Amino acid sequence: MHIHIGGTRSKKPVKITASRQMTLTRILEESSERKGMEMIGIIDAHSPEVQEELQDLLDRHEAMPHPEGGITYKQTMLILGCEVEVKEPGRGEAHFLCYFPSLAEMRQFTQWLAARCKNVHLSSQRIHTTLVELQEKVASLQGIFIPAHIFTPHKGFYGSCADRLTDVLDPTLVDAVELGLSANTDMADRIGELHEKTFLTNSDAHSLAKIGREYQAIRMAEPCFAEWRKALHRQEDRHIAVNYGLHPRLGKYHQTTCQACQTPLPETGDGRCPHCGYKAVVRGVAQRIDELADKEIGQHPAHRPPYIEQIPLEFIPGIGAKTKDKLYQAFGTEMNILHRTDEEQLAMIVGEKLARMIRLARDGGLSIEAGGAGTYGKVL
Repeated sequence: MHIHIGGTRSKKPVKITASRQMTLTRILEESSERKGMEMIGIIDAHSPEVQEELQDLLDRHEAMPHPEGGITYKQTMLILGCEVEVKEPGRGEAHFLCYFPSLAEMRQFTQWLAARCKNVHLSSQRIHTTLVELQEKVASLQGIFIPAHIFTPHKGFYGSCADRLTDVLDPTLVDAVELGLSANTDMADRIGELHEKTFLTNSDAHSLAKIGREYQAIRMAEPCFAEWRKALHRQEDRHIAVNYGLHPRLGKYHQTTCQACQTPLPETGDGRCPHCGYKAVVRGVAQRIDELADKEIGQHPAHRPPYIEQIPLEFIPGIGAKTKDKLYQAFGTEMNILHRTDEEQLAMIVGEKLARMIRLARDGGLSIEAGGAGTYGKVL
C-alpha cells in the first residue's frame, strides 16, 4: 500500500529517488502478473500526469472504477494515495500517507496541495499547513490518513517529529499507522498509545523488485476502498489477518550506526562516532523504541494479528535475476515462492541448496546482520 512512481509517460520525474521503470502501468503489471498482489496503494496518484495516464486506462476500459472506491486493473485493486511531508514549528519533518476513494477526490486534493507546495508534480513534497489541518482536509474528502514509516529517523513520526501522537495530531483522525521496514509488532506494541491502532506493513517500494517486500493479508468481502476502511477500523469482522513484514534487522535503520564509517554503535553516546570521530551517528529504530516504550515486549492488544517475518528473494544469497525468473515461470508469483511452494518443488527448479535457503527464510532460520544509517541488513 506504499508504492512510488518514478516517472511519467513523458519521462518527467515524480519520486526522484525511485526507478524510472516505476511508471503507473509498469507497477500495475508487476503487481498483478508477477507479485500476485490483489490490492495495492500507489502513493503518487496526486501528480497530474499520473492522473492523465490513469484516466487514459479508464477511458480505454483497461481499468474500471469500483462503485465502493478504488480502481480495478486485471487481478489487482488500485487504491489512490499521496505521500506528503509536514514540518511543525520546532520539530523535525515527517511523512504522511493520504488515500482517497476515487480519482475525483484525488484531483480535489491535488488542487488543495498545489496552493501549499512548490511542485505538485513531484512526490513527498513539503506542504505548508498544520498536521491537524491536513487531517481535517483528508477527512472532508472521505479519505484515510496514516503516518508513514513511523519509527525511522529519516522523516518518521516518532523518529523525527514527536514523542506522542497527541503532541501534534488528532488521534481520532489517525486511521492506522505504518511500521516501516525496521520494526515489527513486538517492537511497536511497546508503545501503549498504539495499541488501539491497526498496524500496516508496507513496502515503500522505489523499484519494481521492492513491491511486496512487506504487505498484509486483509479479511474483506472484496478488495475496494470501503472494505479497506472497515478493515483498518476492525468493523463488521473486517480486519488485518496477518502482517508480513521484513525481518526488522534487515531494515535500513534498525541499529544505531555511524553514517560515515558504517560502524554499529552502542545506544549511549554523545552523538559522535568513537571510531571515526564524525558526528554522523544515526539513531536506530530499536533504540528509539526503547526510549519511548511504556509497555513490556510481548504485550499485545487482543486484535493484533500475527506478524510473519518475511525475507524477500532479493535478500537471499545466490538468488539473482535469472534464478528469480526461473522461479516465477515455475510458480507464478513471489508470494507463492516465499510462502506456499514446498521445498521439494523448489529444489526441482533451483536445486537443493537454494530451496533449503528459501525454506529457512520462511521458517526464520537464517542469520542476519542488522542494518543501520540507511544501509540494509543482510543475510549471512
